[in-house]
Amino acid sequence: MLGGAAGASADTAAPQDRGDRRFSSAEWRRNPWFDYLRQSYLINAQFVMEWVDVLDAEPRAKERLRFLMRQFADAMSPANFTATNPEALKLALETKGESLGRGLRQLIDDVHKGRISTTDESQFEIGRNIAATEGAVIFQNELMQLIQYKPLTPSVFRRPLVMIPPCINKYYILDLQPENSLVRFALQQGHTVFMVSWRNITDELGYLTWDDYIQMGVLDALEVARAVSGVEKVNALGFCVGGTMLGVALAVAAAKGKEGVESATFLASMLDFSDTGEIGLFIDEPSVALREAAIGRGGVMPGRDLALVFSALRANELVWSYVVNNYLKGRPPEAFDLLYWNADSTNLPGPMYCWYVRNTYLENRLREPAGSSVLGLPVDLGKLAVPAYVLATREDHIVPWRTAYRTTQLIKGDRRFVLGASGHVAGVVNPASRNKRSHWTGTELPAGGEEWLANATEKSGSWWTDWSDWLARFGGERVTARARLGSAKYKPGERAPGSYVKQRIT
Repeated sequence: MLGGAAGASADTAAPQDRGDRRFSSAEWRRNPWFDYLRQSYLINAQFVMEWVDVLDAEPRAKERLRFLMRQFADAMSPANFTATNPEALKLALETKGESLGRGLRQLIDDVHKGRISTTDESQFEIGRNIAATEGAVIFQNELMQLIQYKPLTPSVFRRPLVMIPPCINKYYILDLQPENSLVRFALQQGHTVFMVSWRNITDELGYLTWDDYIQMGVLDALEVARAVSGVEKVNALGFCVGGTMLGVALAVAAAKGKEGVESATFLASMLDFSDTGEIGLFIDEPSVALREAAIGRGGVMPGRDLALVFSALRANELVWSYVVNNYLKGRPPEAFDLLYWNADSTNLPGPMYCWYVRNTYLENRLREPAGSSVLGLPVDLGKLAVPAYVLATREDHIVPWRTAYRTTQLIKGDRRFVLGASGHVAGVVNPASRNKRSHWTGTELPAGGEEWLANATEKSGSWWTDWSDWLARFGGERVTARARLGSAKYKPGERAPGSYVKQRIT
């Protein structure tokens, strides 16, 4: 600090991580006092984490402590406080305090919202520039609406594609804006696309179970799509929890002796929950039993609670950066469609949530033959022989890619594993038209993911084109696209995106 004050160049005692942008501004180094705050904070944060590393503790307890200490260290960053943030102080002086006034007003607005604003929500409207692909709701029950989209090509594959999105968020992660919509991309390739739109659960629907989601959500959607298209088999895609549901639904159908799916795509999904990353650290018998006692027989798991957990996994990016931008600097967040979707949480029924957490994260029963029962039938993923495309993303903090890889070892048949760059959402929503990032492919499927990666080939650009080439093998012959949606039995109702997706948590 003294060397800096005297104008001499001093070595940085605590270099920060390459991806850490909290102290990237020149103000943190220009003033010796703030440079001292920055470096002393980084030294102490590093010390706390090293202290955890040398503790003589059980591995799971150590991982929990490491997570908690990281949360504490992130929260105590000098960048998070006006008095110790030179950028915020400089802006306050330049605006004569107006930036602080704006920040206070935005803080009050967010307190009323019950969450931190991460994007300019006024720039998006569901059905206008988000989830705007043309289509209609052709079927609905109390749990979901099934959307059929209007074809974009003169001819289409005979077998349609049914998409099962995660039920903990809205479906339009797969249909954002036209330039990054996976739905629109699939339509442009000649697929007839159906989409499940999950309902935002209210207290009146708090009795719904995991069995209800499999039957009324997945199996009903597949059956309607088959009936409307006049085919015996459809192609199916599941993303995140939607992929877990798809796998279970296919196992239930197999137990019934039904084969109604030609191919299955699993996007950033887990069927084997051996390693669930940091999310699994705080799921144990006492916590699950407490939830079961509270909402296991009826009630609602608030979507905001789940969103808070996911945000805590990347607190600097999804929490503290917006505290600094919105409140300390008084700047509005920029418009970003992914973050608009991320803030649009969905409640879950208590019985469904409790079954899911116990049978997956806590006891990992799905990987065991007949380890669990759904709709009165044993779930045996080993009996699935449907061709499968399994995608994982390398920096996924919700579905670790090595865990997603284990799906290839659970099911049989023609399997293709692809590893995309980036994280859980950005790695999946990676439009082919932008040709960004890269992905890895390989022909062999050894027992472990690391062995697979050692022999994989990296290719530039999006995985979307690789998936499109793979899926075309299972679409069947091309037929003339029908202008009319639905059928005599399943008549078009509301225009897409339907009403269920517009139900927001208040």
